[in-house]
Amino acid sequence: MIQNFRTYDLALKFYRQLPNIEAPAHLKDQLLRAGSSIILNLAEGSAKPTTKDQRRFYAMAFGSTREIQAISDILNLTGQITDDLDHLAASIYKLVYTQ
Repeated sequence: MIQNFRTYDLALKFYRQLPNIEAPAHLKDQLLRAGSSIILNLAEGSAKPTTKDQRRFYAMAFGSTREIQAISDILNLTGQITDDLDHLAASIYKLVYTQ
């Protein structure tokens, strides 16, 4: 676990909700892969020595977040899962565009 990285913690919490979502197999697979990509890119980015390198990985995590938002639209998801997704997206956006 990465200590003192709130966005990573949000991503991990969000990912743990994904197996409960009902979806066709092809979308479920993509959902889980994109969710794990968010966590892995946040972790890798946090280990980079420069802000430029960090942002590159955080931007990839943000792209995966957008991918999940699109899947959420396709599946017409609502409620806590989409609230948590919006919170995560906002947190990653800040890492990419406001540092």
